[in-house]
Amino acid sequence: MIPVLLGVIVIMYTLIYITPGCPVRIQFGDAAPTEYVEQMRDELGLNDPFLMQLGRYVIGVVQLDFGNSFVTRRPVFDEIAARFPNTMQLAAMSVVLALMIGIPLGIISATKQYTIFDGGATFIGLLGVSIPNFWLGMLMIIFFAVDLRLLPPSGFSTPLHWIMPTIAIGASSAAIIMRMTRSSMLEVIRQDYIRTARAKGQKESTVIFRHCLRNALIPVTTVAGLQFGVLLGGAVLTETIFAIPGLGAYIVGAIGQRDHMIMIGGVLLIAIAFSFVNLAVDILYAFIDPRIRSQYR
Repeated sequence: MIPVLLGVIVIMYTLIYITPGCPVRIQFGDAAPTEYVEQMRDELGLNDPFLMQLGRYVIGVVQLDFGNSFVTRRPVFDEIAARFPNTMQLAAMSVVLALMIGIPLGIISATKQYTIFDGGATFIGLLGVSIPNFWLGMLMIIFFAVDLRLLPPSGFSTPLHWIMPTIAIGASSAAIIMRMTRSSMLEVIRQDYIRTARAKGQKESTVIFRHCLRNALIPVTTVAGLQFGVLLGGAVLTETIFAIPGLGAYIVGAIGQRDHMIMIGGVLLIAIAFSFVNLAVDILYAFIDPRIRSQYR
């Protein structure tokens, strides 16, 4: 995890450093005197050499100091900590929804291969992958909030506010998990031990859920963990559309204001969360597959 996070810091800081635009000039406008702008740049350390700025930032991150926002002058960690729980909640609910939809559809599609059920599940999967989440979110706002007036169009304070953003951002993940579940189930269902279980007279439900699904869950778990990380970053547009006070919308606002510290801190926090999710997925393998668990005994 440490090399990954260091790589994220170096790449982000380098990209922001070479991007044209001065945050002080953007904040105070073109009418601000040049002497004042240069004085502010000196105070913020923006006139220091690149390696000095990068080294200072890395040392601060090690000490859990992400710097201060150029706009609000408040610590970046406090600004992000107030918004990151909403982004985590949205991503977690979307992954749970994707698993609840994708795994059953994948099982049905695999066990009813080349039937109308398989065709319908495959069509739903392709539809979910093809529809952009921001476009789906706008359609849902028009239909459910404007026309039917059933759901609030913005905000994230009540369960009613959670429905549309969760569906909008989780639809594509559900489709991906469905396709992976189908593919993995079809590979497992043709194995010799599945035929042996059926020959021994076990019920079909036991064969499917105890023998097939459990052995097919390793790649599905991997994809679910990756999708959680994707949703953390993909929530940027969804949070902007639904006016959710989350980290994604805050990063978008920081880009317009050239608030470097907020941009780097937000991306770094998403990378940290993504890394911990991948670690949790690796640990979860041992609980799913006894063969992996036996290696540590």
